[in-house]
Amino acid sequence: MSNEPNNMDLESLYAAYADMVYRLALLRTRSRADAEDVTQEVFFRCLRRQPVFLSAEHQKAWLLTVTIHCSANLLTTAFRRHTVGEESLAGQAAQEGSDPWVWALVASLPEKYKTAVHLHYYEGYSVAEIARMCKTTESTVKSWLRRARLKLKEQLTEDF
Repeated sequence: MSNEPNNMDLESLYAAYADMVYRLALLRTRSRADAEDVTQEVFFRCLRRQPVFLSAEHQKAWLLTVTIHCSANLLTTAFRRHTVGEESLAGQAAQEGSDPWVWALVASLPEKYKTAVHLHYYEGYSVAEIARMCKTTESTVKSWLRRARLKLKEQLTEDF
């Protein structure tokens, strides 16, 4: 996508970004049904607020930021805190062409770590951009990424 302002209609916006929003929501919620709910809520907010995007990158960042906030809101509901059992994401990872084993390792990380890993390595955002999206400092994001890599390394070492 170019960096020109891109204020497409909601249907085009959904077609372009729904998979990206869904993948991040699925990683954070670890539930297909919840990820679908978050995806729906993100695009509903876009419809309701009608934001003006300055560029395609701004559009993508806005959607990812709203996804982070919507999934955090869902995860903090009383119903969710008292619900037991999370479905396996291996099947979903295989459908998306990802290694189910790696997906499961990343999904097992704490929320802040897996969000930072997803945004940095999968979506290609810089530390500064992730810090703005998560409303934190760059040093905090660097710390999250470092700790996530260490946790993943520990898990990989144990498995081998």
